[in-house]
Amino acid sequence: MVKPVGAACNLDCTYCYYLEKSALYSRRQSLRMSEALLERYIAQHMAAAPAETILFSWHGGEATLLGIDTFRRIVELQEKHRPPGRKILNNLQTNGTLIDEAWCRFLAAAGFQVGLSLDGPRELHDAYRPTKGGRATHARVMEAYRLLRRHHVATDILCVVHRKNVRQPAAVYRFFKEIGVEFLQFLPLVRRQGTNGVTPETVPARAYGEFLCRIFEEWAAHDIDRITIQNFHEAERPFLGFEHALCIFRETCGDVVVVERNGDFYSCDHFVDPAHRLGNIAETPLVELLENPRQRAFGERKKTALPRFCRSCEVLPLCNGGCPKDRFILTPDGEPGLNYLCAGYKLFFTSSAPHLKRIAALRRSGLPVARNMGRMRAENAEAARRTGRNDPCPCGSGLKYKKCCLGKSGLGMTG
Repeated sequence: MVKPVGAACNLDCTYCYYLEKSALYSRRQSLRMSEALLERYIAQHMAAAPAETILFSWHGGEATLLGIDTFRRIVELQEKHRPPGRKILNNLQTNGTLIDEAWCRFLAAAGFQVGLSLDGPRELHDAYRPTKGGRATHARVMEAYRLLRRHHVATDILCVVHRKNVRQPAAVYRFFKEIGVEFLQFLPLVRRQGTNGVTPETVPARAYGEFLCRIFEEWAAHDIDRITIQNFHEAERPFLGFEHALCIFRETCGDVVVVERNGDFYSCDHFVDPAHRLGNIAETPLVELLENPRQRAFGERKKTALPRFCRSCEVLPLCNGGCPKDRFILTPDGEPGLNYLCAGYKLFFTSSAPHLKRIAALRRSGLPVARNMGRMRAENAEAARRTGRNDPCPCGSGLKYKKCCLGKSGLGMTG
């Protein structure tokens, strides 16, 4: 990720972990990346990118504070330094409040993909996402979403799951369905407070698992071929024989590095601190920083630091201990390093695994997934009618029927 305005933002989101990073830099320093450094970064990024398509991820703070003209210049610099035969793809993460017709015309013409932050219906979104002046933002973000769709800009909705919206999975998911969202991801909010505590807005761990279970049930029953939900497609990858794509679920990490507005290079977006600053691209080429032994060690620690409790867990191949930033609670036997979200992850992966196996098998066979999932729902309903309260649940979760799907509809998932 490159952060050309650093932590600068026009919002004051209660749960934002990045606003505080502005304290790392003097107020006398420029609040934006200079054009000379921007060009140096673009050239170095292209030199370091191994794939045919070179992906640029523009983040903040709020990157649109740079203005359209700066992004037009970015596109010019990319074309200037683009190696022959290579393609360029730009992704812009935004809160949407500055997006207007002019922005949409530019984004559409330049082929940008956009990640738009939207936490659900108005009352749930506005709970934690005000402007600097404390004003609500939901209406403005919704207008940006409508404009992006009107201009056919590929838009992925990022929904932060926090203490307020986690209790309303049906309302949140149906809101996104009603506005026509096609690409969606649910990002759990975890902010530490003290040694082992969390902030009031942090999502309760098990509630996050229940949230995913409830939405997975509706998605698999009705929307599996219409809506792409990153969390579920990522969970399906091991059953298809693929490695995880998301760093939080891979065995090792360290691929999602950060270049700050002054060129400083950090190991990870969640570890922008002096201990994880490995250099500056104005002094050391980006490709060398990526290969720095300290960066490799950072990524490997995700695997080597797993507590014993995780190493013997049946869902380890599905979560791999989660993001290291969230590994701050104790295991049942008192060992440090357990992921705060463990209870939620275990609930979701245990409950969804039987269905993910079926979905993966259907995809491999080339059979219509949605049609066959409908048949499986009918089979589950028939099996449920023959199942006693204390029998194993027919959904395959391994739980007793009364502790799992008794009284629930759809695919028959715990939630």
